[in-house]
This record gives sequence, structure tokens and C-alpha cells, in this order.
Amino acid sequence: MPTSVPRIAALDTYDIRFPTSRERDGSDAMNPDPDYSAAYLVLRTDAPDGPEGHGFTFTIGRGNDVQVAAIDALRHHVVGRSVAELCADPGALSRDLIGDSQLRWLGPEKGVMHMAIGAVVNAVWDLAAKQERKPLWQLLADAEPEWLADQIDYRYIADALTRDEAVAILRRGRNGRTARELDLLARGYPAYTTSPGWLGYSDEKLSRLAREAVADGFTQIKLKVGADLDDDIRRLRAARAAVGPDIRIAVDANQRWNVDEAVTWTTALAEFDPYWIEEPTSPDDVLGHAAIRARVAPVKVATGEHVQNRIVFKQLLQAGAVDVLQLDAARVGGVNENLAILLLAAKFEVPVCPHAGGVGLCELVQHLSMFDYLAVSRTFENRMIEFVDHLHQHFTDPVVIRDGHYTAPRSPGFSARMAAESIARFTYPDGAFWAADRAGAADGTVSGAREAAA
Repeated sequence: MPTSVPRIAALDTYDIRFPTSRERDGSDAMNPDPDYSAAYLVLRTDAPDGPEGHGFTFTIGRGNDVQVAAIDALRHHVVGRSVAELCADPGALSRDLIGDSQLRWLGPEKGVMHMAIGAVVNAVWDLAAKQERKPLWQLLADAEPEWLADQIDYRYIADALTRDEAVAILRRGRNGRTARELDLLARGYPAYTTSPGWLGYSDEKLSRLAREAVADGFTQIKLKVGADLDDDIRRLRAARAAVGPDIRIAVDANQRWNVDEAVTWTTALAEFDPYWIEEPTSPDDVLGHAAIRARVAPVKVATGEHVQNRIVFKQLLQAGAVDVLQLDAARVGGVNENLAILLLAAKFEVPVCPHAGGVGLCELVQHLSMFDYLAVSRTFENRMIEFVDHLHQHFTDPVVIRDGHYTAPRSPGFSARMAAESIARFTYPDGAFWAADRAGAADGTVSGAREAAA
């Protein structure tokens, strides 16, 4: 009797929120009180004991329910599909989701709907890597160049990157691959840390965490700036005193400024030798970034965490508007679109230093950077992944940092699976933490919330 073909049986979603605003973790000039959150999904199959696919996108609290609803709206595209067909060609699903003629009106290829597509596509890649019993970085690096090139949508970017060019870059990436993988496994991928630099931290805490970062092997830290210039000068002075002259300090304005303001503010901070100014203005303002870059050199300009799709990245590169490209694993349409962005960066010879400050973003983006090193850029030069030391304990395959480097994951998948206990405790609004928090607020105490969080 023939065996039935395994199919996706369910797409389950969860609104998961962590109360990071209470300690000012994640605070910056534009987002002073974020509650780091994940619109989280699980693809379940009808195969007994078969693997699941896990994915999510990152938000900072209110509105996470809207992001979950957007993922829910994609369920009918996924449930019932063959697991084997999805895993053999995630690009086909990506094209179906992006091409939904009615949902596309809500974008196209930007905002909440596009991030939802990225979460679903990433969950399929997680499932595919588990099916192959490989971590995602290795699945991508082992793939045939032609197959990888076919995962990319060249619409709107063919004037900057063609399929033939993508195949050529990926074929070239095979040269010396074995030696690079041995190096990656031995040393890991370079990291920098933002943990000391949240805007809500005291100068004492900033200085202490900066010194600890250097002791832990990090050669670059990052500070949030942009709310008050005098405060920023004082904080940069404290950070530079803490780490000395040889450690890079990047600064991040989180889109706070107009063009002239960005130039004035960055110039005022120049005495502290900032390595880059990140998101100095709106991520949509390609020409603004180009103007800022021309006027603040030798300080580099970095951006990307809020860039909404490969088309804007293409324009930033074509305009010579960035020195450092900061892709995000959960902002655009998933792995497929990030493949296009990595290849665009390689063609324009711009280093990629991914954004990874939110819930689970470190876990995801390490795979993309490691693939980039093995099969695309082939170098660590001026490349590093952001690291923030919080919330990793909620994942079953959390990042491991050793001597300022990400250790290459060995477990199959995209490192996206969240622990069941964390889902139960922090699902909003009825998880154990949030229920106890409401109860404590109702009776004027915080003991219930503290007990739930312990």
C-alpha cells in the first residue's frame, strides 16, 4: 500500500512579548521603552515524529498582534502543501506569497505583510535544513550555485544583479571552501556587541559593560546616540576612556536625524573616533544617506535593519550611499531575499555586518553571515555580526559566543525554535508572566509578576 506524502498540517502562531522596557534594555533615541517581542510561528507536518519548521519576525511590543495577524493571513498558502516540494524549492513558496494579488496591495514587498512572508519563508528553510540534518549555513553553502541562484527573485534588481552574475559569484565561492569551513569551525565568526550601549543605561553601567566586553574578546562596541548631543558627548567620552584607543566604537542614531543634523551631530562626535554612524536618517532616503556619507568621511555610514526590500538595498549600493550594509534576517522576505542582498553586496564590494539586536535575531543571522563567508564574500575583513546579550535563553539552540566570535551552530535547522516553557510564560496577554503582571497591577503589587518571571 503506498505511503502518503507528508504535508503541512498546521501553521500555528503566537504573540510572544518580553518586558525589556522595565530595565531599559534595547532603548534608543527613537524607541525609549521597547518590549522586545516575536510574532512566532510553527509549521507542523502530518508525518509522525517529523520535524517542525519554526520562524518569527521581531517587533518591540504593541503591534505584535498585528504582525501575528499578517502571518495568519498566509496560512492558506502553506497548509496542505507537500513537505518535500516546499523543502526542495522554498523559492516557489516565496513567489506565491509575494505574488498574492490581493495581499500584495498591502505592500508591495514592504512593511508588516512582507515581514510576515519572511517569517513563513524562514520557517520553511528551518524545516528544509532539519530534513537534510544540517544547520542552515551548511545547507546553503553545500547547495549547487545554480539552484541557489534560482531561489532569488531578480525582478527590479536585474539592472544591478543578473542570474548569470549570481551563479558566477557562487561558483567562485567554491574555491577554497573547505579551508574556510575548517577556519570557521575553529575560530567562529567575528562579533561586536551593543550590550553596553543602550541609551537608558547610566554612565557607570555603560563603562562597566564596555570594559567587560573588551575582556570578553570583542574588538568593537556600539552606543546608541541621537537624543541629546551633550549626553552623547559625555557617554562617548566615558566609553572611550573605558575601552582605550584601539577598540572600535560604532554609534547608532536609529533614524533620528535630518541630513544636515546628522552631519552636524556626527562631526561633533568625531573627537571620539566613531567607526560608523548607523541609521543617521530615514532608511528610505537613499540620496540622504549618500549626502551624509560624502560629508562625514572618514566616519563610515551603515544602514539596513529597517531597509524594507532588496530594491532599496540595490539603490543604496548603486548610489554609493553606504560603507557597511546591515541586512536583517527578519525584516525582508526571508532567506531568499537575503540571498539576493548578500550577492548584491558582494558585487558592489561592500561589507555586510548584520543587525542582530532583537529577539532571536542573533540566532538567525549567524547562519547568513557564515554562508556569506563560505560561499559569497569569502572574507572576514571588516565584517562582524552584532551581538546583544539577552533573551538567548528562550531558544533551544542559542548562540554561543567565544572570545568575541560566534561559534558555528551544529544542530540542524535555522536555530529558530523557542523553548516551550518560554512560549507558555510570555505569550501575550494570557501567558503566566503577563497574567501575573496583570494580577499584580490590579492589587497594587509586583510580587506575582516577579514570581512568574523567576
